[in-house]
Amino acid sequence: MHMSRTAMRASQKDFESAVNQMKLLKKDPGNEMKLKLYALYKQATEGPCNMPKPGMLDLISKAKWDAWSALGSQPKETAKQNYVELVSSLSSSTSCSQGKPDADSKQPGYETLVVTSEDGITKIMLNRPTKKNAITTQMYQEIMLALEAAAKDDSAITVLTGKGDYYCSGNDLNNFTDIPPGGVEEKAKNSAILLRDFVGCFIDFPKPLIAVVNGPAVGISVTLLGLFDIVYASDRATFHTPFSHLGQSPEGCSSYMFPKIMGSAKAAEMLIFGKKLTAREACAQGLVTEVFPDSTFQKEVWTRLKAYSKLPPNAMRISKQLIRNVEKEKLHAINSEESSVLQGRWLSDECTNAIMNFLSRKAKL
Repeated sequence: MHMSRTAMRASQKDFESAVNQMKLLKKDPGNEMKLKLYALYKQATEGPCNMPKPGMLDLISKAKWDAWSALGSQPKETAKQNYVELVSSLSSSTSCSQGKPDADSKQPGYETLVVTSEDGITKIMLNRPTKKNAITTQMYQEIMLALEAAAKDDSAITVLTGKGDYYCSGNDLNNFTDIPPGGVEEKAKNSAILLRDFVGCFIDFPKPLIAVVNGPAVGISVTLLGLFDIVYASDRATFHTPFSHLGQSPEGCSSYMFPKIMGSAKAAEMLIFGKKLTAREACAQGLVTEVFPDSTFQKEVWTRLKAYSKLPPNAMRISKQLIRNVEKEKLHAINSEESSVLQGRWLSDECTNAIMNFLSRKAKL
C-alpha cells in the first residue's frame, strides 16, 4: 500500500512536471496534437467528459469536446501516463530538431520563413512545406516583419517564393478555430485588422517585388499578385481563388486589380466562381509575367533575377514609384473596404458552415 501511494505521488509529480514542460515548449505542436493534450489533461484531472455538447457554430469548443469525449471512460491514471509520454515525445523531438544544423541558414527571428539576403536580392521563402505553405497568423506577422526589414536593407529587389511543391495554399483554416476570450466577434475584428495591415505592406513596399510561383497558389497568395511588379511561374503552378466556396469574398485589392489586369468578365470567373487557372492561362490574362518549364524554372528565373539585381537600385525604386504612386491611396481604401466586408463574412452562418464542411471533408481524407 505504501509503495503504491509513492508510485501515485511520483506519477502526479511527473504529470505536473509535464504540464510545466508544455508551457516551455518553443515549437508549436500543431492543433491536432494540442487537442490530444487538452483531452488527456481534462481526463487526467476531471475524469470522463462531463460538459454539455457545444453548438455547431462554436468550432473550437466543439473540437475540444469531441477530443475529450473520444477518451470515454479511460481511467485518470492512464490519461496522466499518456499525457506524460506524449509531452516527453514532443520535448525530445524538439530538442533533436534543435540539435540538427539547418541546411537553409535562416536569418534569426523567423520560424515560418527562410529569409536570406545575397547578390542584391532579399529572398523571403514560405517555410511550411508539409502544410503546403498555408499561412498561419504567425506567418502573416513574420512576412510583415520580413518586408519591413527588406524595405530598409541594402538589397535592390525582393523575392517571395515557397519551399517544396506548393507556392502557398492560402489561409490555414485552423486560424478560424483559435477563438480569443472575446469570442468570434473579437476574432473577426482582429483578423480584419491583421489582413488590412498585411496587404498594406505590399501596397507600400518601395522596391521591385517579384513573386516566384514554384507551384500551386491558392487564396490570398493569388489575390496579392496584382500588387507585385513581376510574377514568374513554373508551368506546374495553378491559380485558385475559391472564395464563394468558403462563403468569403476577395481580398488583397483583387476586387480592383483583377478586373484592371484581365477585364471584368475573366476576373469574375476567378473571384466569384472560383475558376482555377493554369500558369499559361494566368499568363495569357496578364496576371503572370512569364511561364517557365518546371525542370529549368529555378535556374532560368534566378539567372534573370541576379541580372536585375545589378541594375541601379535608386532608378528602379523611382520608376516603381512613378508606376504605383498614382493609385496608392485608392489601393489603401480598397484594402480597407475588402477587409471590412470580410469581417462581416467571417461572422455569417454561411461562411461558418462552409468552413466547417471544408474542415470535416479534409478530416475524412
